[in-house]
Amino acid sequence: MTGTATTLRRHLETVRDRQGGDLGIVLGALASAAIPIARELQRAAVDGNVGGTGTTNIQGEQQAKLDVSANEVVVEALTRTGLVCTLVSEEMDEPLHLVDRCEAGRYVVCFDPVDGSSNLDVNGIVGTIFSIRARRGHGHDHVRDDALQPGTAQLAAGYVMYGPSTVLVYTTGAGVDGFTLDVEMGEFVASHRGIRIPRRGKTYSINEGHAHSWEPGVADFIEHLRQPDTASGRPYSARYVGSMVADVHRTLVQGGIFLYPAVGGPGQRKAGKLRLQYEAAPMAFVIEQAGGRGSTGHERIQDIAPVAWHQRVAVMLGSTDDVALAERFVGDARSIPVASA
Repeated sequence: MTGTATTLRRHLETVRDRQGGDLGIVLGALASAAIPIARELQRAAVDGNVGGTGTTNIQGEQQAKLDVSANEVVVEALTRTGLVCTLVSEEMDEPLHLVDRCEAGRYVVCFDPVDGSSNLDVNGIVGTIFSIRARRGHGHDHVRDDALQPGTAQLAAGYVMYGPSTVLVYTTGAGVDGFTLDVEMGEFVASHRGIRIPRRGKTYSINEGHAHSWEPGVADFIEHLRQPDTASGRPYSARYVGSMVADVHRTLVQGGIFLYPAVGGPGQRKAGKLRLQYEAAPMAFVIEQAGGRGSTGHERIQDIAPVAWHQRVAVMLGSTDDVALAERFVGDARSIPVASA
């Protein structure tokens, strides 16, 4: 990086939400939280900070040590801003209501502190996903109302990817920009401005180990992508990291499609797995702002009105033409029921 590169800190000084609020300060706090998380990830094996805690989160998933510590870092950074009233995290059973900050706190932040944490013990890529919404109300029930806003209410969303370099990608509804952490400066600097996803890609990303339990139409779509056809650019190549951040970032930059369809065993109702509020909705916002498409296969992710903060949905994200084709394969199937923890 050059010394003249635009820093994220300077870039965010001009970022305001649609009501003129200090949205840039909240985004800056998320960026500042990513720096110690990246450092902790780099030193995890050396410091003995790998493996599980022996506890599970509200989703019934085993918590990694870094899930818990990263959650604490993000909560602390956002609390210090004095601008956030409510936090919703994958690692917290209930929304965290910052009562003493509530009068000044005009924002609600939903986040997954370490997406793809099953990759941690094999030194795989992981990430942090975040979504910022405006506080909607006051009074006794405002926390529930604030925590259950649809994706269309998002003021900003994005992710941090911890890989060979640490990259932060975000949108405020006016395009998508990416910044890379310069470890010598200790700051994020502009590296991917005005990201646009190709209308059609050459790769698909899905956990094919779940093929036996996919909802109807998905297997036919994947088989279609595998068949050679020069005119349509097939066959596509399979690419799957197992971290939503890594797989979606590749899809965002190179095009193609990322899928986590509804699944279920024999006699079970098919249901989505990824969480709407802090995984699917923010990633769909980013993808759409880059010119792509975000869908469950049956409806636009952004339009879903959540009924629980840990609600799950099926996900198809990526190039417009690829997602539209996937929808045609599964669109005549039975509607997907959502599942909540």
